[in-house]
Amino acid sequence: METGPDSGGTSEANGADDTSGASGASADDRSAGASGGGDASGGGDGAGTGVSDAPAGRLQALFEGHRLTPTQRRIAHSMVRRAADVPFLSSVELAELAGVSQPSVTRFAVALGFDGYPALRRHLREVAPAEPAPDTGSYNEYQQAVEAEIENLRHLASVLADPRPVERAGRLLAASRPLPVLGLRAAASQAYGFAYFAAKVHPDVRLLHEGGTMVHDRIDAAVRAGASTLLCFALPRHPREVVDTLAYAKEAGLTVVTVADSAFAPVAKVSDLLLPAAVGTGLAFDTVCAPMLLGRVLLEAMCDGLPDAQARLEEFDARAAARSLFVE
Repeated sequence: METGPDSGGTSEANGADDTSGASGASADDRSAGASGGGDASGGGDGAGTGVSDAPAGRLQALFEGHRLTPTQRRIAHSMVRRAADVPFLSSVELAELAGVSQPSVTRFAVALGFDGYPALRRHLREVAPAEPAPDTGSYNEYQQAVEAEIENLRHLASVLADPRPVERAGRLLAASRPLPVLGLRAAASQAYGFAYFAAKVHPDVRLLHEGGTMVHDRIDAAVRAGASTLLCFALPRHPREVVDTLAYAKEAGLTVVTVADSAFAPVAKVSDLLLPAAVGTGLAFDTVCAPMLLGRVLLEAMCDGLPDAQARLEEFDARAAARSLFVE
């Protein structure tokens, strides 16, 4: 259901998807469990271990080792987001889902090594069928949304079976002084939540949650102050401004760590390390339990890289008690 330009709804932003993908991934980047033809999006050729047995994980494994065009990455992104449904979609339906032409879907199948889309669909039905779901016949739409989020969390757990990407991200975040945290529109609350807790253990966290021309000024100020890494939360629909801001941050010399809904999200092109966490799309507005939890996991990894994190937390607790800050 589409509800507006910053609704976080299920449709992709027109035009923005063709910016997805990146280049120059390191070995650690590739271990994040993503794919996309060598893109520096936490994936690339030879994605790391921890690929899920869930439909989305099996689809990502299928895309590994293939250098995809921007349009093909857009199709892959849409397939991952609707992994359980894809084996049953016609080429026309998949084209409509991805916002591309039907011939583009055919070329995509050929690029993956199949004779055409029917052969790809047969393959998906054989090796990546939808998981037998609990009997949801009596579930209402709200319960179904909860079940979908549970599956997203299971997928995140399987990705985290390889902790190296998150550990590397934690080290990068801990070492950056200051640490700018970016989140615009639908992702602003994710960035705010991370920045709120990070400020209790990190000496200098700078929240960037408002767009416009000022965001570039604030990135410049962070770089002048010594920042080395920027953390971004990027969620559907992906504002073009986020892609542009991350490109500016990279040009300014920052390493960009991004939490996004998919390894094929439009921000992949401008991310040095992308950590995927799927969103739920069953309601009018996307549900983001997995990205929120991944943000907390990143906080934990960052604390491991801050020797005085525990002391800072204890100091905060002592001051909070002295001020009667919380009602016990």
